[in-house]
Amino acid sequence: MQISNNVVRLGEETAFEVHAKAKALEATGVEMIHMELSEPCIDTPEHIKEAAIKAIQDELIKLTPSKGIPEVREVFADHIMSTRKIPIDRSGIVITPGSKAILFYGLLATVNPGDEVIYPDPGFPMYKSVIEFLGAKAVPLPHREENGFRFNHEDIWRLANEKTKVIILNSPHSPTGGVLTEHDLVVVSEVAKEYDCWVISDEIFSMLLFDGKKHKSIVGLPGMQERTIIIEGFANNYAMSGWRIGYGAMPEGLASHITRLVNNSVASAASFAQIAAQAAYEGPQTCVEEFIKGLDSNREMIVAGLNMINNVSCSKPCAGYHVFANFKEFGWTSRDIESYLLQNANVAALSGRGFGKYGEGYIRFNFSCPSETIERAVSQIEKALENLPKLESYRQPIYAD
Repeated sequence: MQISNNVVRLGEETAFEVHAKAKALEATGVEMIHMELSEPCIDTPEHIKEAAIKAIQDELIKLTPSKGIPEVREVFADHIMSTRKIPIDRSGIVITPGSKAILFYGLLATVNPGDEVIYPDPGFPMYKSVIEFLGAKAVPLPHREENGFRFNHEDIWRLANEKTKVIILNSPHSPTGGVLTEHDLVVVSEVAKEYDCWVISDEIFSMLLFDGKKHKSIVGLPGMQERTIIIEGFANNYAMSGWRIGYGAMPEGLASHITRLVNNSVASAASFAQIAAQAAYEGPQTCVEEFIKGLDSNREMIVAGLNMINNVSCSKPCAGYHVFANFKEFGWTSRDIESYLLQNANVAALSGRGFGKYGEGYIRFNFSCPSETIERAVSQIEKALENLPKLESYRQPIYAD
């Protein structure tokens, strides 16, 4: 039996592959340190869980409109208005089971075979995967460490053309923690208007910024609200990764098409998860403030620790809970480093190559974990790397652009 060519083009996230390998090692009695998955280690705040429990007890567990519960969409629209300083009502809000769905539906609704889509590299693996699934051309926009893990303006002008249909932005950026400047956003807006492109702005780390930085969204720039889809969610900011609740803010005309895609696929997001997300926005925000404070302390610890290891360097992220550490001095592929750390340091982390070709030579670590876990991980990594240059069997040629 034949399989669809479209399905064959779909990729996978390596995080789950590494996680499975780490679990298999644990089953043999090895004590693993997990820094591979992209989710907070803290619990969902109590007031959010209580809202969901009450919704279930009150029998608010039926199907909802495909666009989402109107009252919840109203709260989400208010959040976008207050944080992005744009006029929007609930007609432009579509709620989905997780933020990934908005990215998928957004590309489905705007891209045709043969179109080109510019996306950040390194970046979320799903970007390239879905673009190619749709028969479009995935055009990587390099985000380089020497530029603060931002793109060069000359690059985006060079890559854009009449075939460009969508530009994907991700700021704050995963996996690097880079944050685009207002000037960067202005450049993207100029490119988008020049070539009449949509912009999908992935802003799911919008609350987790350090050093007094404030989130900036392209949607507030002149002429951009009518061509921008904002992706927002609760997995990172409120530790709700398993709740599978996210939403998009977009022009009303596009929202009707996205809603039909929701209707024809998942019907709607879970009702109690929508109500829990509403409670996240309407309840006390001290949980987010405390989370950021703890992350900031962990950030300082892991950056300092990794930079003390010979031949490892680590830039300090401006946002999120990942570091993207540079292991290029060893001359190994990042896949080999990933495998070596898993087997010899008992630390599960992710190869930068899994985030695109410009991630080669880097390793991503999730530092949303207890501080003692970070201390132990750095110690075990340092000890394991002392023998790394002697292991020629791991060595492979790398860094071809």
